[in-house]
Amino acid sequence: MQALNEKLKQEFGIDFKDKTLLETAFTHTSYANEHRLLNISHNERLEFLGDAVLQLLISQYLFKKYPKKPEGDLSKMRSMIVREESLAGFSRYCGFDAYIKLGNGEEKSGGRHRDTILGDLFEAFLGALLMDQGVEAVNAFLNKVMIPQVEKGNFERVKDYKTTLQELLQGQGDVSIDYRVSNESGPAHAKVFEVTVFVNDEAKSKGIGKSKKLAEQDAAKNALDALQ
Repeated sequence: MQALNEKLKQEFGIDFKDKTLLETAFTHTSYANEHRLLNISHNERLEFLGDAVLQLLISQYLFKKYPKKPEGDLSKMRSMIVREESLAGFSRYCGFDAYIKLGNGEEKSGGRHRDTILGDLFEAFLGALLMDQGVEAVNAFLNKVMIPQVEKGNFERVKDYKTTLQELLQGQGDVSIDYRVSNESGPAHAKVFEVTVFVNDEAKSKGIGKSKKLAEQDAAKNALDALQ
């Protein structure tokens, strides 16, 4: 963690007071499970906290930047910004992927490159930063790392995957699109949902996510990929 701490200081001006929080943020459940005798904490609780503060600060950013946009548009824009793929990209952009502690099995199966793990890592880091230095420090970090990248995108016309799929299929005729939960797994505080998208009652693709909405977006994205 010393190398990570130095990186944070040099690149982002962040110096954690409580190094244990930082280490926990970068510890995946697979690593903690493989070292149970050491009673190591993993990052799921910090991820929960980071998700909440990220939603708040991005909502605040969009509310101020687009004073005339209705709630529905703001929600779609926020969903695109904080979706799993985006957060994984920010983890890579910050170089966080090199520092996460994974179990041997997860490492061998490519977990270090998996969007789910890296997106959760980014949120866990935000949660740790919130606990260590407060919401202003998190906001400053997002303004330095995330917001400039967000503003390079054209978020005036952004659409979510579900809307894009619906518009594409409706352009081909009268169709019905339905999203159904096909599986739920994990503990109550960290559920993973699997959703299947049906077009005219025919299963087209599946998606997974930490909420039903995220799983639906993933299913729609996979359906779009299959159609292209």
